[in-house]
Amino acid sequence: MNAPATTAASFKLPLGLVFAVLVMIGVLLLPLPADLPVAGHRMLAILAFAVVVWITEAVSYEASAIMITSLMAFLLGTAPSIQDPAHLIGTSPAISMALTGFSNPALALVAGALFIAAAMTHTGLDRRIALVTLSRVGTSTRRILLGAIAVTILLSLVVPSATARSACVVPIMMGVIAAFGVDKRSNIAAGIMIVVAQGTSIWNVGIQTAAAQNLLTVGFMDKMLGQRVSWIDWLIAGAPWALIMSAVLLFLVLKLLPPETDSIPGGKEAVAQSLVEIGPMTGPQKRLLSVSVLLLLAWATEGRLHSFDTTSTTYAGLVFLLLPGIGVMSWKDVQSRIPWGTVIVFGVGISLGTALLTTQAGQWLGSTVVAHTGLDQVGPLGVFAILGAFLILIHLGFASATALTSALLPILIAVLQTLPGDFSRLGMTMLLGFVMSYGFILPINAPQNMVCLGTGTFTARQFAKVGVLVTLIGYGLMLVFAATYWSWLGWV
Repeated sequence: MNAPATTAASFKLPLGLVFAVLVMIGVLLLPLPADLPVAGHRMLAILAFAVVVWITEAVSYEASAIMITSLMAFLLGTAPSIQDPAHLIGTSPAISMALTGFSNPALALVAGALFIAAAMTHTGLDRRIALVTLSRVGTSTRRILLGAIAVTILLSLVVPSATARSACVVPIMMGVIAAFGVDKRSNIAAGIMIVVAQGTSIWNVGIQTAAAQNLLTVGFMDKMLGQRVSWIDWLIAGAPWALIMSAVLLFLVLKLLPPETDSIPGGKEAVAQSLVEIGPMTGPQKRLLSVSVLLLLAWATEGRLHSFDTTSTTYAGLVFLLLPGIGVMSWKDVQSRIPWGTVIVFGVGISLGTALLTTQAGQWLGSTVVAHTGLDQVGPLGVFAILGAFLILIHLGFASATALTSALLPILIAVLQTLPGDFSRLGMTMLLGFVMSYGFILPINAPQNMVCLGTGTFTARQFAKVGVLVTLIGYGLMLVFAATYWSWLGWV
């Protein structure tokens, strides 16, 4: 008797998806502004659909990417051409526009970065780096917290995936907590895990290859501004802020979650025991470490000692890592470790931003925002302060910085291009890219937060207690940097 009801329930659409469709239809039914092409109007409707689906998480990001691609194919395909309104764009050119992001070098760099992250996990080098780093610190709680930050910094340089880094560090730190013999819900345990999560987000700002949203930002720079910020210039701009915020994070955790005791024996011994268990460094680990160091050198010297871009040098490294008999992995070893959905979402995100520009929707929205907000009256520092605060607030509704960047950065770049005055549009885009990593307040705002929350060592309230102050201090520090250091570097 219950079978029909169960079957009917299985066809029930998620409310978030229904709402997204209704919002899209609502935008389509709005009167068409005289200075906005039909294709641009439809792209804004598709953008509204994407934002609602991403905020509500009504469907997976991968499924939403396929939906967005289909909507672009048919809604843009049946719209009048921008160049010749007497003819339709056609579904073939429209689907090509929807897939243009997959030919972007930034997408190739993301895929390459995921391969390196998979190689780190496959060989166990990430775990070895973390354990060796922790073995160098003492047994006091302050040193353990400092060690957690040090591990985060080192892994941010060589593991270009925030989720992969946290997934590696969390089990190690849980072992340290267990060795301390303290309760899993103690302040010590909570502090360690919050430092891992928040520290990962902080260093997403400092290192260009540390997070997918940074690479997406670089992709939009290429597409919309015709230039990009090199790896070393990003590091010079972002790392000082990240270093100061790492110290701030350590101070806040010690003050807000004071450890029950200052020194607990056992932690260092547990790390040393783990190092003994994994044995001496293997050949694949040595080769992977060598390639990683060479890649860091290549990224850092781009435009100074050579003209090879980050994507090209990364792929040269991948060739060595995949060479039979010499490399450290085969395709079969890594294919199951690569989150291919991330690659799909990334490609569609770039396509979405590019299409907003191609259909003139981005330019129209940028002009409208400037005309109705008075951004053109406040100067570059005021623009960064307002747009940065807006991104921090809107991020509370997003579970993915990549989705946030896909949805909003093209619009913000269009706003910057519309603004008058002599300031660096490229530099301002990088600074707004920094703010995309502000997932400090809610655990759901970043995947590394959720990985750490899953340990059961802290509550969402404890996380927010630290995160709100990290956000406020970090935002204030960015304004100080924008008025001084970043301005001296020529980025404002």
